[in-house]
Amino acid sequence: MSNPRFRINFRLSLVAIAIAQAFTTSTTAYAQSKEQTLQEVVISGSRSGKTETSKVGGFIENPLQDTPLSITSFSASQLQDLRIRQTTDAMKFDTSVNEAYNAIGYAEQFSIRGFTLDNASSYRKDGFAIPGDASIPLENKERLEILKGVSGLQAGFTTPGGILNYVTKRPSNTALRAITVEASERGTLYGAVDLGGKSDDKQFGYRINVAGEKLRSYVKGADGERQFISAAFDWQITPLALFQIDLDHQHKSQLSVPGFQLFNGTDLPRGISADLMLNDQKWAKPVDTTNRNIGLRFEYQLNSNWIAAISSNHHEFKRDDYTAFPYGCSAQNLFPGYCANGDYDVYDYRSLNESKSLRGAQILMNGKFNTGDVQHKLAIGLSNSQRRDYFGDYLYDYAGSSNLFHPVSVPLTNGKSGPVSLHRTDKETSLFAQDIISLSNQLDLHVGLRHLKVDRKQAGSPDFEQSYNLPNLALVFKLDNVISTYVSASEGLEHGGVAPFGTKNENLMLDAGKSKQLEIGVKAAISRDFNYSAALFRTTKPFEYTNAANFYVSAGEAEHRGIELSAQGNLSKDWTLGVSATAINARQNNTGDQAIEGKRITNVPNFKSTVYTDYAPSILNGTHLTASWQYSGGKSFSPDNKVSVPGYNVVNFGTRYTTQLNGVVSTFRFDVNNAFNKFYWRDVTQSLGGYLFPGAPRTYKISGQFDF
Repeated sequence: MSNPRFRINFRLSLVAIAIAQAFTTSTTAYAQSKEQTLQEVVISGSRSGKTETSKVGGFIENPLQDTPLSITSFSASQLQDLRIRQTTDAMKFDTSVNEAYNAIGYAEQFSIRGFTLDNASSYRKDGFAIPGDASIPLENKERLEILKGVSGLQAGFTTPGGILNYVTKRPSNTALRAITVEASERGTLYGAVDLGGKSDDKQFGYRINVAGEKLRSYVKGADGERQFISAAFDWQITPLALFQIDLDHQHKSQLSVPGFQLFNGTDLPRGISADLMLNDQKWAKPVDTTNRNIGLRFEYQLNSNWIAAISSNHHEFKRDDYTAFPYGCSAQNLFPGYCANGDYDVYDYRSLNESKSLRGAQILMNGKFNTGDVQHKLAIGLSNSQRRDYFGDYLYDYAGSSNLFHPVSVPLTNGKSGPVSLHRTDKETSLFAQDIISLSNQLDLHVGLRHLKVDRKQAGSPDFEQSYNLPNLALVFKLDNVISTYVSASEGLEHGGVAPFGTKNENLMLDAGKSKQLEIGVKAAISRDFNYSAALFRTTKPFEYTNAANFYVSAGEAEHRGIELSAQGNLSKDWTLGVSATAINARQNNTGDQAIEGKRITNVPNFKSTVYTDYAPSILNGTHLTASWQYSGGKSFSPDNKVSVPGYNVVNFGTRYTTQLNGVVSTFRFDVNNAFNKFYWRDVTQSLGGYLFPGAPRTYKISGQFDF
């Protein structure tokens, strides 16, 4: 906070409220307006009077206004209006989220509050863990929820940054027929169909989503395709009994886009463009992934106060991974790093027939009761999850050398990847309880505890079996149903990291690590049209890194202290705006290594802000004008902080127009992203030896949505 540049950037971002966003906090949603044919951006609890609730903060449906956690929620309407086709598009609107080795054509990977998420546990579908090793489809998602902070009670084993939870669309009460078509970038074509409805007696319901995509990335050559289909069905067996099932299947094939390494091992790459493709050998093949998911749920209303539910989920993931992988410069003996003239080594990387299977089941009882004058909302449950990872020894053979500015074709090697076998299994069993105790009309006590038993086996590492207790405690004080303040303390647990590719103890699993968090926050709905929130947090966890001897180790701790601020709502019936900002001081302490001691955690900006505005001029009936501005401060690339990337500003513009064509509600949208064609480094991860990924240049999107 004492840095003058930090203070200037912070003040500039607050000034930007005048052109701010309509979401990016725990209380954001869309409300419907019958006067206009398209949903407009408003805050839940404002004009519609509807209070947004969620279970992502635990196991009890509770108003987000009174939940002692920082939560962002994107509705299906927001995902559509903001042209969000993948999770990456949504994350740029939450200032606590950053990308973490998020390579185009590969897995979407993120960090929250500076902590990289775990692909095995941090990504959730209806509360169940699903692999984060491929793009998660959004066509059949009703909401995308971001829970920020330690989530041991909610999810068991997971990294302390938080979780991303994808809520599945359910059958619509009335007939739904919607078609969306879109064109963007260098010829990317997209089409989707959304169908829903219920039988006349409302006993049976369905929701069908289908999508197809021809992918032509802004990075030249990173082409591919995607197909998706899903179905969800509800059966109201009796007024008290409900059975639900959902299924989805996605196939995606796209040439992946590698990042860049430092020139001479010390300097940021220079003279390059964001559309430069390093995976450009004639023998390079797309990364091919297939995902399948099935979810089941049975709910029974025991009486007016108690509901019992049994649910399960099964997810299958398969991948063939190919890359002409750029790494190092043997001519200068740089590993990692590129030669000073832009030369780099090319490796033939192949890992075929990888697969992951995740099964989860949960029994949950929700109810409410009184003990004297004290009211309780109670949830108790039992959960079990099993994960099995199959893969073989990958091929990683030197193929030749190329140059960033003068590409060279190198020959395909003759090697093959090894046979596939079971390499990792995880079994987790949990008994959990959560109680929201209303001590008075103004004071709520949140108490939660998860007892967790884990059994993990990793090839090349000792078996790991242990039991843990993860407590969660919070106090919420409500002032006249307008302002809620809270203080919370929680503990979490994460699997020890696996020594990455290229380290001397490669594939060795480290011990599990416990995280701790203290958070203080306030959420306010000062008027019916404007909401505010703030959260102050401190989170610590064991620090894992690759040391100077090239061993992956756990030493010292990572300490992340930060503040999140937001304000959003309606300035008038035609104008919605908001702002959010996050400041984080992330340090590596007590490591015993003077080269990194006390230094900034890599890939975490000290300050980040996002602003958005949506204006519907009265003289242009049916038209909305939108604009957004994302600012990120500089980030450290190297653990010793000797190399950093500068901050950046990205400005986006858009418009949408809604009308009726032959009785069909038709919405047309046009967007220009990175309107000023700014070059910037969006992602500077230390994964796989350390890579830098540039942000997208100026891109365009045009689409039409037709609701029958």
